[in-house]
Amino acid sequence: MYDFRYDKYEPEYTVPYIQFIPVPVFMPRQPGGIYGRPTGRPPQGGISGSGMPPGPPPSKAPAKRPPKQGGPGQQAKSIDGSSLKPCRFKYVYIWPKRGPGFWAWLINIGRNSISGYRWYRGRWAYFGMDLKQIDSFLCY
Repeated sequence: MYDFRYDKYEPEYTVPYIQFIPVPVFMPRQPGGIYGRPTGRPPQGGISGSGMPPGPPPSKAPAKRPPKQGGPGQQAKSIDGSSLKPCRFKYVYIWPKRGPGFWAWLINIGRNSISGYRWYRGRWAYFGMDLKQIDSFLCY
């Protein structure tokens, strides 16, 4: 039987009730920037062509439709990713829950988020957004 008390790797100081070994924690780098923050740059590769919009969006913003009333207390909490699938590679007007609406050109649509290009200050800028942040949208 091996006696651990005389092990040369055993530290001289021990606490009988607890041993703390610090473990470094590394956050994995995610696409879109450090810790998932958008960088404003489009993803490299993986898109046939460049995925860029063909030109500027329509000049007029559409009027927002009133929400459909399905009964008392029935209101969608978030948009479903499958409802946005037909809007891929098309102009989409998005009304977020906070802030003004904007034109977008979607290239990636997932279960919980979207990414693509957003018309911002007269040019297209790459962006990503959680589906829970979208109030409504209109596809063209």
